Amino acid sequence: MRSVFWRVVMLAAFTAVALVLFLPSTPISRNLPSFWADNIPKIVLGLDLQGGMHLVLQVDRDKAVETHTQRLVDSVEDDLRKKSIPYGFASRQGISEIVISYPDEKTAGQIRQLLTDEYNMFGDPTEAEGKLTATLIEDEVKRLRSWSVSQALETIRNRIDKFGVAEPVIQRQGEDQLVIQLPGLKDPDRAIQLIGKTAVLEFRLVDESMDPTVALRTGAPPGSEVLFSQEKTGETVKKVAYLIKKDILLTGDSLSDARVAFDSQYNEPYVSINFDSAGARIFERITTQNVGKRLAIVLDGNVHSAPQIREAITGGKAQITGSFTYEESTDLAIILRAGALPAPVEIIQNVTVGPTLGTDSIRAGVRAALFGAALVLLFMIFYYRLSGAIADFAVLLNIVMLLGAMAWLSSTLTLPGIAGIILTVGMGVDSNVLIFERIKEELKSGRTPRSAINAGYDHAWWTIVDSHVTTLITAAVLFQFGSGPIKGFAVTLSLGILINLFTSLVGTKVAFDIQSERFRIKSLSI
Repeated sequence: MRSVFWRVVMLAAFTAVALVLFLPSTPISRNLPSFWADNIPKIVLGLDLQGGMHLVLQVDRDKAVETHTQRLVDSVEDDLRKKSIPYGFASRQGISEIVISYPDEKTAGQIRQLLTDEYNMFGDPTEAEGKLTATLIEDEVKRLRSWSVSQALETIRNRIDKFGVAEPVIQRQGEDQLVIQLPGLKDPDRAIQLIGKTAVLEFRLVDESMDPTVALRTGAPPGSEVLFSQEKTGETVKKVAYLIKKDILLTGDSLSDARVAFDSQYNEPYVSINFDSAGARIFERITTQNVGKRLAIVLDGNVHSAPQIREAITGGKAQITGSFTYEESTDLAIILRAGALPAPVEIIQNVTVGPTLGTDSIRAGVRAALFGAALVLLFMIFYYRLSGAIADFAVLLNIVMLLGAMAWLSSTLTLPGIAGIILTVGMGVDSNVLIFERIKEELKSGRTPRSAINAGYDHAWWTIVDSHVTTLITAAVLFQFGSGPIKGFAVTLSLGILINLFTSLVGTKVAFDIQSERFRIKSLSI
């Protein structure tokens, strides 16, 4: 009897803990003491239950390889100048090739030696018509393609974390796609702007040699290009052309911080940026050598501002202005702090779930769960009488402990997750049916109730464990390879299986042991 007592205490303790964990996730949380409701982890509603955004992005991996190859061209040119090796031109060709022209065979050998010694990512260069062509090796191209997707994932994760979306789902899908789910999002358009902006920040000089409007008609001079800015005047947005030199003096890679600040004179927001130590030295040199000239701040090919350099700027600080709203300046600061995407991304799927649809999903899911569970519980009582009521009690314990475990783990509850809970109810009943039918067989063979109960549980044990373990393996596979709602289903199913083993083999056994030991019943209602 002492064993029964401690098992009852253990069940009561687990149930109490589950209720303490679960109740703050229910609507009655507003009536709970604040120290309880605010400090206990809660079940998070998934995208399909509270509304939000589901995006699938495709990363332009070829563009990442192309950008990296262009940087290698710049690096090779720097090395050629440092080593005083004469050459005609160096340029990128295709996605992963660089072409360098040479004046004679001796120079070609020097360039080849430089590429072999300093750049092990190139294959053996080929020579033809006074030009030397080097191609990135296949392993390097594969590495860059994979890196571009992984880096895009981390960059977008940093942006969304700073944006403040609770419990986002950000994961890789296939070779070049990213899946992003943002539950509870209130402003989808702003999120798309934040996620999809490449955010390549460049500092370039303005070319004052020609009027931009003339350059638009006749073409920009060599080494320059026409870029535009979006300037707001009240509600009117006007495109203004700038003639900008192509030479990039400094990039956003040198930033250490970006914050929103306000102009004390006009009370307008702007973005204050700080450079790291190396960037600060470069920025000081740029402003020292170009006093009186205009320095354009270019983001993703658009000019945000082009102020005149009045004096050398020390301390590694600068400002990005441009008639921002507070939200625009906040988003720009977030993007700059999180870093630029390694390659452009394209939104290939955009599904927005409204909060009303989420509420309807909750209502329909809960109604289905309650209706299904009620039918199962009533059938158990009708077919197995008192023993069926004991099985129903174990199923209710199972649900309470499952919800408590989900709250403890801060699991995300999705519509398929509710289906997982319903399936757990069915599996819990199935386990008890196996036990009860085995007990019936033992009673028919002439055993006493107490002996039949023990034999029924002993003989049904391995059958129940086997069925639960096989289902658990399936749930593990779904969790590993599924995404979003599928993972939610796998989580609730896995937790439900583990808890069901406990409630069906311990919870109901306690009730039967109390009947046979304390009340010494002569027959079972089964």
